[in-house]
Amino acid sequence: MIRAILTIDDIASKNTPSIVDYLNEKNIPALMFAWGENLEKNYDNAIYALQHGMIVGNHSYTHPSFSKLTMDEASKEIEKNETVLDKLYKDAGVERKYRPFRFPYGDKGGANKEALQKYLKENGFDKLDDRQLPYAWWKDHGLDKDIDTYWTFDFAEYNIRKGSGFTMEDVIKRMDDPAPMYGAALYAEGASHILLLHAHDETEELVPEYYKLFLDRMLEKGVVFEAPRFI
Repeated sequence: MIRAILTIDDIASKNTPSIVDYLNEKNIPALMFAWGENLEKNYDNAIYALQHGMIVGNHSYTHPSFSKLTMDEASKEIEKNETVLDKLYKDAGVERKYRPFRFPYGDKGGANKEALQKYLKENGFDKLDDRQLPYAWWKDHGLDKDIDTYWTFDFAEYNIRKGSGFTMEDVIKRMDDPAPMYGAALYAEGASHILLLHAHDETEELVPEYYKLFLDRMLEKGVVFEAPRFI
């Protein structure tokens, strides 16, 4: 059996409600990470996600590379988005039970990495339960100890852009790769994953309902999607 937790970055977008409707139709739970500026632009769509069962976590306010920030700048990025998220949950009428965080680009802060991990822990952020992951490299890189939410497989569909040369076929190749250079093979027997997908209207414009194409393919292969849990 292959198990997976689906995470979706950069909400809110225009296509967020359509993604949410599809996930609910297929009984796929998801953890969504909100980019504060996008959230404010598509506020009602983020409320829709909350009111239809999604968990929404913090993905910073302006989506910077944290290794380029001072510790003060980094904490302000997180806190500004926390203020937006607290209001979002209140306006949606949904209790905010969990406070997961994901660094943009997986950039954990460079020289400030340890200080940021301490900050996340001391300020009540929740760690996604990753104890089911079987990969030695996950522990070797200390990801089992980090508070922020990382991933084991990245669809990389955000590379599908006009003139990029990156296509749906490239995503499928990544999905089918038995020995990827980074992360873990998606379909290895006994695999367990934290998946990274994005809610991008730019991708939607070029490949309508792109998320369905990937996730339907995984369902056909028997992947079991599990609800996020926190420790």
